[in-house]
Parts: sequence; structure tokens; C-alpha cells
Amino acid sequence: MNEMDKMLSGLEYCYDDEEISMMKLHAIENANIFNSLAEDDLDRQHEVLSDILGSVGEKVWIAKRFCFDNGKNIHIGNNFTANFNLTILDIKEVYIGDNVMIGPNTTITTVGHPLSPKDRRAHLAQGSEIRIGNDVWLGANVTILPGVTIGDNVVVGAGAVVTKDIPPNSLALGVPARVVKELENDLD
Repeated sequence: MNEMDKMLSGLEYCYDDEEISMMKLHAIENANIFNSLAEDDLDRQHEVLSDILGSVGEKVWIAKRFCFDNGKNIHIGNNFTANFNLTILDIKEVYIGDNVMIGPNTTITTVGHPLSPKDRRAHLAQGSEIRIGNDVWLGANVTILPGVTIGDNVVVGAGAVVTKDIPPNSLALGVPARVVKELENDLD
């Protein structure tokens, strides 16, 4: 198995492998294309996002700077808003539902690194997909770590670090994020 195959399978892989490095460089080029578009050219922005992401719904707006590792592993639903400086490290898939809002300086990362210094020196990494449900609001400066699922109708407060799944209809706050309140789903 080559390093790309390992990465795609969710196994530990060497992140500075030539093929993986080229994928990341291509992603940087694509991000630069998107980030250079005029703020008011929403049609062209959607067209470019449709080309560089795995899938993108209607009424999607992402403020500049938007950065990612691959692009093709990002799947965004309808009525999506992301404020400034969104980073999605999409070594594995990131699924984002409909009616999601993301505050500025948010990081969604599907990739982690070993605790062992020997393995970190070997440039090892491992990825796990992330799922974000419908009607979710992530406040400013939120970090979502690999393997997390966030249910429908969840609010994650500013500055939270989400290390574990958050059930539907919840308000989660803190580092690490903890559910502090059940939220009413007034859509039902």
C-alpha cells in the first residue's frame, strides 16, 4: 500500500510523501483561486467551489481566507455561511449539513498526529471523518477534532474545542466542549 492509499483508508501514513504533498500544493492553488475572487461575484464563487470541493449546495457563502488540505473531501449542504478564516483540513471526508453557520477563525481538522515523538519525527498522521448535522451554529474560534459527529440543531460556543460527539439539540461550551444545555428544536 502506498502512502496515499493508507491515508484514504484511514491508516497511519507519512504526510510528507510526494503524492500527498502534491495534493496539498494543488489544494493551496485552488484555495488561492477562490480567495482571489471578487467579494460580490457570488456566481463565480459558487462555480469555483463546485469545481474544487466534493459537493456544494445552493446559497453557500464563504468569506476569505478559506484554506483546506484537499478540497474534494469537503461536502457542504444548502444555506451555508462561513465567516473569515475558515480552515478545513480534509484528509478524510467532512460532511456539513444544511443551514449551517460557522464563525470566524474556525478550524475543522480530520487529521491528527501520534503522541510518540519517534512517530512524529517520522511525519506520521492519521485521519478520521467529521460529520456536522443540519441547523448547526459554530461560534468564533471553534476547533473540531478528527472523528467527531455533531448532531442536528447544535450550537457550539465561541472558543470551544470539540473532542467528542455532540448529540442533537445541544449547546456545547468549553475546552474540551461539553453539553451544558438541551436546546428546543422549534422546527418540529
